[in-house]
Amino acid sequence: MNWHLEGTYFENCNCDMVCPCTASGLTLAATNDRCVVSFVFHVDRGDIDGVDVSNTSIIVVADTPPVMADGNWRVGLVVDARANADQAARLVSVFSGKAGGPMAMLAPLIGEILGQETVSIEYADNGRRHSVKAGNLIDIEIEDFVAPHSHTGEVARLTGMLHVANSTLTIAKATRADINVFGLSRQNTGRNGHSAPFSWAA
Repeated sequence: MNWHLEGTYFENCNCDMVCPCTASGLTLAATNDRCVVSFVFHVDRGDIDGVDVSNTSIIVVADTPPVMADGNWRVGLVVDARANADQAARLVSVFSGKAGGPMAMLAPLIGEILGQETVSIEYADNGRRHSVKAGNLIDIEIEDFVAPHSHTGEVARLTGMLHVANSTLTIAKATRADINVFGLSRQNTGRNGHSAPFSWAA
């Protein structure tokens, strides 16, 4: 299977800013006993095995131990209802790691599949703000962080990261974050976030 995807990404978890999991390549313990994280991907342009998947979104929700590198992740997928059955199957193959690429690096960490939901996903980027609403399951907005005394107004970034989306991530905070899916219920407003463009191929 040949494929390429380009788009925008953001995440939110229940760690304090800045998430120690992300900053350490998954080797430092999360802020809390469990890490509940939503990885949100919007595909601006993409083709998977000859099928156009442009302008679709998918959310990977994970519940992990405090040290993510220990594995035993519990993972579910929320798929955009605007994708037809063919598109959805191909998106799932990529974002589950079955089709190779960056998500395949996470596959060995997964111990349990929580399931798959298909709902209408509304994704938006508005300057420093990135948001997603997936039916009544997920409602998240993060805002990229600018230091209060910054003379340039540049957002703060982490560089050299070992991360599936990008090696450079903005530092962000959730302005709202409600998750109620796969038996996971969290209110992560005020907690950690990151955003980045992504460009993958396999």
